[in-house]
Amino acid sequence: MSTGPGLESLVDQQISVITNDGRNIVGTLKGFDQATNIILDESHERVFSTKEGVQLIALGLYIIRGDNISVVGELDEDLDKNLDKSKIRAQPLKPVIH
Repeated sequence: MSTGPGLESLVDQQISVITNDGRNIVGTLKGFDQATNIILDESHERVFSTKEGVQLIALGLYIIRGDNISVVGELDEDLDKNLDKSKIRAQPLKPVIH
């Protein structure tokens, strides 16, 4: 499996990862391998709820196995900093079924 040029251009950038079990993890991409295992630094999980704002759980240096990744996306840091996450309400993501 080839990861293509996409992940290489995101090294040292803020990214958002959606895992197969519905978690949203945000951090700085530090590295990856041919199996798309990724290493994030200064990462945190964003937990969404319909009753309260987004909860941020600090994870620090974090490794995500490639077979547990559904989506990797670049994060617009300026836009993200200006969001009031305490006012965001959303249903938690459901697990991805293959």
